[in-house]
Amino acid sequence: MNDQALRDRIAKAVDAGFDQQVAFLADLTRIPSLRCQEAPAQDFMAAAMRERGLAVDRWKIEVDDIRHLPGFSPVAVSYEHAFNVVGTHRPRQRKGRSLILNGHIDVVPTGPLDMWAEHPFEPRVRDGWMVGRGAGDMKAGLAANLFALDALSRIGLAPAAEVYLQSVIEEECTGNGALACLARGYRADAAIIPEPMNDQMLSAQLGVMWFQVRVRGRPAHEAVAGSGANAIEACWPLIQALHRLEKQWNAQGHPAFAEHEHPVNFVVSRIQGGDWTSSVPAWCTFDMRIGIFPGMELSEVRAQVESTVAEAARHDPYLAEHPPAIVYHGFQAEAYVLPQGSRAQRALERCHAAVYGEALPQFASTGTTDARFFGLYEDIPSLVYGPQAENIHAFDERVNLESVRRVTQTIALFIADWCGLEDKQ
Repeated sequence: MNDQALRDRIAKAVDAGFDQQVAFLADLTRIPSLRCQEAPAQDFMAAAMRERGLAVDRWKIEVDDIRHLPGFSPVAVSYEHAFNVVGTHRPRQRKGRSLILNGHIDVVPTGPLDMWAEHPFEPRVRDGWMVGRGAGDMKAGLAANLFALDALSRIGLAPAAEVYLQSVIEEECTGNGALACLARGYRADAAIIPEPMNDQMLSAQLGVMWFQVRVRGRPAHEAVAGSGANAIEACWPLIQALHRLEKQWNAQGHPAFAEHEHPVNFVVSRIQGGDWTSSVPAWCTFDMRIGIFPGMELSEVRAQVESTVAEAARHDPYLAEHPPAIVYHGFQAEAYVLPQGSRAQRALERCHAAVYGEALPQFASTGTTDARFFGLYEDIPSLVYGPQAENIHAFDERVNLESVRRVTQTIALFIADWCGLEDKQ
């Protein structure tokens, strides 16, 4: 978009609505949209979309509708309250290219509340930052998508192509929300996902796999502990063996992640075991999250994990006869590398430069996003680009509001450039 006067009008329109945008973000952050509790926040998003005249599609995800699709991740929780929301803008006459504006509504658990400076669901603005669980990851992005469209409306304009504003669940654990949007038929010529990227664009992301290792022991009274088999203690050699596999993968490396010294991480994220303090524990289960390089087949990853655990178990007299079980739940996510040089990427680079006065930097993430669904399975250019945030998944998560303002301006300019514009109906 080469019209400087129009760019200035759009940027100023974002500024004019930014106080309202911050208030909206605070209201959305107050809703604790933890896993299986996302429905109230989705109702909030649906209402906001309806107020703006978007055609709203709110539906409950059915596992049977998506379990056969590439990218599906198995779930061990009820989807009774698992709702997606999509608001659709349709032009009077399509002149430009269609666009998905995607964001996830789900947030990760808070951890102990007494370790937060403020209550995580009572957002506060401090020194230009909004603090609260989900403020950065990624409700600021959802607000940016919505208020970028508002900015165009404020100056009497609308996209001249279809725009699908998506608020999805399960990004933090499966990605099945984004997958359900594809199953529902939502596709476009490009997608923007304003995850907290620190004013950068994602060039690549690792895959992620979740699994549990379930160990059984032999209980005994503590007075004769040696006659039992301690399931909790038996887990430690298995964990050590998996970390040796982690070290091997990092030694192999991948060109897309050359800037990272240790890109692949195996994290023991939860452990449960035993029933009684004075008994040798008869069971223990630990959960692990592992990163996966591009090009690694999920079936081969699972085979390596299983053989690693089996080999370690063979060195324990009890586990050799009673091998651990591995259960896959949650992420079974492939890695994704952004193909460089697409028309959508060049458009985003132009719009970012217009707002920031500098080139758009890129970086490779050792986490994952929903970009893989659009990029890997539908060949839709999927641009992950969003504001500066700190302490995501940690205590005192916060997002920089000036960065949110600039990202919103960039997205608004991108919509104008990519979709074209027409007079508001």
